[in-house]
Amino acid sequence: MNVIREKLKLLPDDPGVYIMLDSDGTVIYVGKARNLKNRVRQYFHASVKTEKVMAMVANISDFNYVITKTEIDALALENNLIKKYKPKYNILLKDDKTYPYIRVNLSEKYPSFGITRKLKKGMKYFGPYMGGVRVKDVLEMLNIAFGVRTCTVAVTEKAKKPCLNYHIHRCLAPCAHMCTEEEYAVRVKKAIRFLEGDESEVDALLRQKMSFFAEAEEFELAMGCRDKLDMLGKIKLKRITALNRDLNADIVAYSSNGLYAAVNVLITRKGVMQGASTFAVENASSDAEALTSFVAQYYSSHEIPDEIICQDFCENELLEKFFKDKSEHSVSVIIPKQGIRKQLLEMAEANASEYLEKALDKIRHKEDMTLNACERLRKVLSLQRYPKRMECYDISNISGTDKVGSMVVFVDGEADRASYRRFKIRTVEGANDFASLQEVLLRRLAKLNTEEESRFPKPDLIVIDGGKGQLSAVSEIFEQNGVKDIDLISLAKREEEIFTLNAKEPVVLDKRDYCLKMLQRLRDEAHRFAITYFRSIHSKKSLSSVLTEIEGIGKIRRAALLEKFGTIDKVMDASMEELATVDGISMETACRIKKYFEEEI
Repeated sequence: MNVIREKLKLLPDDPGVYIMLDSDGTVIYVGKARNLKNRVRQYFHASVKTEKVMAMVANISDFNYVITKTEIDALALENNLIKKYKPKYNILLKDDKTYPYIRVNLSEKYPSFGITRKLKKGMKYFGPYMGGVRVKDVLEMLNIAFGVRTCTVAVTEKAKKPCLNYHIHRCLAPCAHMCTEEEYAVRVKKAIRFLEGDESEVDALLRQKMSFFAEAEEFELAMGCRDKLDMLGKIKLKRITALNRDLNADIVAYSSNGLYAAVNVLITRKGVMQGASTFAVENASSDAEALTSFVAQYYSSHEIPDEIICQDFCENELLEKFFKDKSEHSVSVIIPKQGIRKQLLEMAEANASEYLEKALDKIRHKEDMTLNACERLRKVLSLQRYPKRMECYDISNISGTDKVGSMVVFVDGEADRASYRRFKIRTVEGANDFASLQEVLLRRLAKLNTEEESRFPKPDLIVIDGGKGQLSAVSEIFEQNGVKDIDLISLAKREEEIFTLNAKEPVVLDKRDYCLKMLQRLRDEAHRFAITYFRSIHSKKSLSSVLTEIEGIGKIRRAALLEKFGTIDKVMDASMEELATVDGISMETACRIKKYFEEEI
């Protein structure tokens, strides 16, 4: 604490970002401040704090700070550092899904309508589609009602052959020169009018086409129109009559009990309530800072609306300036006092509070399975530090061919899929898992202390899928490279024994222990990821050539298996009973096939 006391005296009055560190030097919290001196000192005053803040402060051993020109720059830097360090006590939007949109490029001569989850400049977007409205159904409505393109086929001077969509009256086929540019442009305008909220013409067209198809006894096409009318009814029900049809707004509400929190986001486009998302979040800051941080993170990967409606403790002026400066998007961050916007905010607040109340047990269980499991693992295995970043490695091959390795990453006990990596084994001949692991780890450790370390951060713990032999093979690589500050263990499948470099005997945990369950999730994910990569490579070979490696499988049996299953993946996934249904394959032969694939992977 002496270090902290001295640093507190030197804090400037400037805006900036402060970075809290634990005893291992791990970043546990990142915050922004209008005045660094005032903000950081608050953490160490004897004032009343929430349980989460007290837990965070108890773990602070040091802090750093970065001075910025403005508080807007501080918010932007805070957002970037949270993504980089994934601090334990910050709000983290993990595995946050983005919703689908319909996009159209109006700069094209014959614009095509398609589905996307990523927003780029130069395109026009409609959506997001959520809450029971399927974007594929909306796209089909455009097909049926207006005959606009939903493919990516290039329209060139040379006419192409019309596809099925033209023949079933779902496309004007501009690629086949079956319509003029003017005729197609009229259809595009009508399609856009529908996507902007005018459903009347689509309703009439769908009913007209349904009758036409029914009279022509094209009943499947008629039923398709009927299903689209049902979906159109759902879209109409979502319209809020009191809202302006031009309103594009997100309503963001935050609810906290001091330890856990939840944020509800209601999405409204063109006066239509598209749906809602609720996020369970943890934070060690004030409600205002937490909500502001959430908004900055959330809109780094989601469409920015014209309005964001928030509670009165939201830093609305800061956020407006932030969006204008950093995303060049003018947004009104509104704190409503009355009217329909106030009613929508109350609805979002009720959703967040209800979610928090009902999800508390689930949130606590998740914390036990992740953060608390990591902390316990540190104690049980006497690790050098808290295993914030864990990497697990596995090897997959069949009879020494197409050897691949996988690296999966857990951060604070949760999968960080963006950090997963795959390796093709380059130097090892035959089925030698030990040598293959050594090659993979050599290539991985070579990234440390280089420019690539920003993309491949140093792990706190490396887990090997295997037993004592695999651990010894990798420990040789550690010794050769002088690696001493990364913990190394292995997890053996059969008895779920944990082997370490500190003891001759393995550590055996209770099967119900959250520590063990976390390691099993990590190990199983590495195995799954390795096999997925292996299959993607191996399936490129013909099924017939692979089966020649199995004793007792000749030309006739290979042909029978090929006819029955078609691909190697399906043979590998088939049960013995399913294999035995193939002509010429006895249960004994099926057992041999199954054993070949299971033992060699």
